[in-house]
Amino acid sequence: MSYKTSHITLGVFCLAVCSLSFFTVINYPGHAIVYAVFTIASNALFILGFTKDRMFFDTFIGIFFWLGFWLKLSIRISFMGGEFQEPVGQFDGSGAAYDQALLVTSCGVTALLIASYIRRKWFFSYENISGRIGAEGIFIFYRNHRKFILGLFALLFVTIALTNVILGVYQRGSVPRTILPFGLSGVYTWLLLFGLASASAVILDCEFRIRNNPYLASMIGLLECFFSNASMLSRGIVLNAGALIIGMIDNAKRCSINISLKYKLTVFVVFAVLFVLSVFVVNHIRKSLFFSYSPAEATISSPAGESTKALASGESVKTVPSGKEMGPVKSLPGQFTSRTFLSESISNTVTGIKILLIDRWVGIEGTMAVSSYQGLGWDLWKRAWQERYSHYGTSMFDQAILKYKHLNVHLSRHHFINLPGILAFFYYPGSFVFLFFSMLLLGFLGAGIEISVYKLSGGNIILCSLIAQVVAYRYAHFGYVPYQSYLLFGSIYLTVLIIFVLNKVLVVSNENRTL
Repeated sequence: MSYKTSHITLGVFCLAVCSLSFFTVINYPGHAIVYAVFTIASNALFILGFTKDRMFFDTFIGIFFWLGFWLKLSIRISFMGGEFQEPVGQFDGSGAAYDQALLVTSCGVTALLIASYIRRKWFFSYENISGRIGAEGIFIFYRNHRKFILGLFALLFVTIALTNVILGVYQRGSVPRTILPFGLSGVYTWLLLFGLASASAVILDCEFRIRNNPYLASMIGLLECFFSNASMLSRGIVLNAGALIIGMIDNAKRCSINISLKYKLTVFVVFAVLFVLSVFVVNHIRKSLFFSYSPAEATISSPAGESTKALASGESVKTVPSGKEMGPVKSLPGQFTSRTFLSESISNTVTGIKILLIDRWVGIEGTMAVSSYQGLGWDLWKRAWQERYSHYGTSMFDQAILKYKHLNVHLSRHHFINLPGILAFFYYPGSFVFLFFSMLLLGFLGAGIEISVYKLSGGNIILCSLIAQVVAYRYAHFGYVPYQSYLLFGSIYLTVLIIFVLNKVLVVSNENRTL
């Protein structure tokens, strides 16, 4: 992006932010200055993720927090009467309650901003990698066996996806239907979440050294994201696929690779089509799996004890304390409507996309619930770390803070939980000081993980983008069984270690051949 274009884009973005902020302030029940501080901090973190010396962790944590906190709150207050689809616990909607939630958010976001500034100023910023060759052993092996590797990889991810659909080893919101022996269930989970996408990142890194516009490898990478997410019943194809695309763009820029407009448009169109298709496919799979019982049983208990019909999309219905139903109610199985299957499918897909763009990002509701909770303290903090994973039931956050019940009949077969997010979680003790320094350290940790991935992978920028997204996503969706975070971070380093060792082995092998 040229200097002039970037400034025009920034100007348009700031104009849009100011316009939405104007409508929000008119309807905001608290102090305008509190919302202004919240807006400045949230948007500064977002913009910081697209500056020249940013890291990918900056980019993704900025995006997730901007969507989950600022955009969601501003839209909900400006145009939806301050009602939220996700439960908000004891939050009473008063100006003081809103101010407290926004002050907590601003404190955590400010800590991340400071951590990013310190890292840029004194520690690490990506070097110009033009002409730099990393992971030479993997690259030479890939170049010599390119067609075989691409074919084998495509066969692998299709097989993993199909067997996961059949066996139900790991699917979002569902109790596993099959437990594989020898820890293979964990291997499936790792591959589906980011293991296969990491292989795509390695392949794409090699491809860009061979040709400027790697159409075939790019399409295979996007298809892997589609198959893996569809098999997990997840509409999150945008996460891994988006991280790969951002990594490819940055890699091309840093290596002075000339990507054609035709290639960019092709990747964008395929990505958009697969995204819409994934929402359509997953909605229908969820509908058939989550509503295979009597419609009369499809009820939910809200904090006040009311019952409402369940959504046909398969997501647990979210209610506010007043009992108002949030979101459109769709037809349940067994009910006949005048709409055709096609029109209903299109409607469900559009609704699913709207929910994904606005409401499915963890953020402000968790902070609203936690900041309004009367039982904050170190006892709550210790209790949260003592939580253990279970395929059944719900979370400590649901039970203690939200006092919220999900679909009654689902909990024996499906696993629905609400999440506070990392910012709200680290406010459990009720201390702004603790929250600030915790988020400061977590900002350093996120950057440190990305730096180590960069070093160990031989400077694979695309892989750095993917792993940074995984870490940022974990931060944004933090709060359930927090002590098990070591499994995710361990899997990340296992992935990078495999790449590191494989490269060393191939380097030695290549040297032996030349002797």
